[in-house]
Amino acid sequence: MVEQHGKTLVPQIRFAGFTDPWEQRKLGEFGSVAMCKRIYKEQTSEQGDVPFFKIGTFGANPDAFISNELFEDFKCIYPYPTPGTLLISAAGSIGRVVEYQGEKAYFQDSNIVWLEHDHRLNDAFLKPLYSRIEWGLEGSTIKRLYNKDLLSAEVTVPGSREQKGIGQFFAKLDNLITLHQRKYDKLCVLKKSMLDKMFPKGGSLYPEIRFAGFTDPWEQRKLGELFEEHSEKDRDDLPALTIIQGGGTVHRDESKRNLQFDRSSLSNYKVVDTGDFIVHLRSFEGGLEKATCYGLVSPAYHIFRGKNVDSDFYYLYFRSKRFIDVDLKPHVYGIRDGRSIDIEGMKTIFIPWTNLAEQRQIGAFFDRLNSLITLHQRKLELLRNIKKSMLDKMFV
Repeated sequence: MVEQHGKTLVPQIRFAGFTDPWEQRKLGEFGSVAMCKRIYKEQTSEQGDVPFFKIGTFGANPDAFISNELFEDFKCIYPYPTPGTLLISAAGSIGRVVEYQGEKAYFQDSNIVWLEHDHRLNDAFLKPLYSRIEWGLEGSTIKRLYNKDLLSAEVTVPGSREQKGIGQFFAKLDNLITLHQRKYDKLCVLKKSMLDKMFPKGGSLYPEIRFAGFTDPWEQRKLGELFEEHSEKDRDDLPALTIIQGGGTVHRDESKRNLQFDRSSLSNYKVVDTGDFIVHLRSFEGGLEKATCYGLVSPAYHIFRGKNVDSDFYYLYFRSKRFIDVDLKPHVYGIRDGRSIDIEGMKTIFIPWTNLAEQRQIGAFFDRLNSLITLHQRKLELLRNIKKSMLDKMFV
């Protein structure tokens, strides 16, 4: 990863035009540790003018406030971060970094600190650099980052121009990650909201939101009336499948789990077709998954095939909190890992029903929404992997 010729340290990847070796330094050579003035409990309140962030709420929502008068006094007299300053958690999750954006807020002394450095360090470069430091931690019960630990941390840094280029690169990468995280979060919130509004609730027969052209009342029908149990065997010519919670089915030969099974017993396995529901007596996330390919599953599973229903529509409902925590719960027995589903009892559960055309519209809508969620999730994973790789290759 790093080329070292005598005392010369060079990262694997560099921007064009930079050839000078990086230099090893201690953070203390660049400045000193700073922190806000101590705030005592009696100076805080549950409501107030200025958020006061403690180590437990650092980077999240505050649960304490101080007066604006106290804030202005302390801000003028004692150390206070400037916009762009990287605040570091010195207790709890050691080394967690939050960039101060200039908002009106105050921070818990000694638990939230920052490096008050000179201009030889670029803050945008310092942020990814911090993530690579293995802090020397002390303390038995509660580990913390002491000032001496931060100041004695060894780092390897390039010149100011190269710092700026690296900092801008990672800032853009972080912005992309944040953008896709926000889109992902918004889509998840939208899905939750639409699931709540596109299914009737509170005894109503009409959902709050419907596609145009659908006006008939919904009905409640027994699960066993809409889905019949299916148990076809003696098809050892079909591939064995692995069930992935929330991900349907895949061929066992293609599964990362690399599950071993006796191929001579495949004649006892049950046939599932795309859209069938697979139920295990053991209750995992409600115990239901939807087949996404044709093949065989273990005889330990129960197979339910719908009659004139849309499987995407009912998959939404079967994985909903309402079905798992309310409808199915009376038919789950046992404790903890020993819980099982009473299949005959499950068949008596009343579930919502509307005509097939509306089912398909709703199912297709959420299928598209799920695809968007998956797309942003994959982009997030890709960007995080790129960042991890670049942190390894662009730093010494």
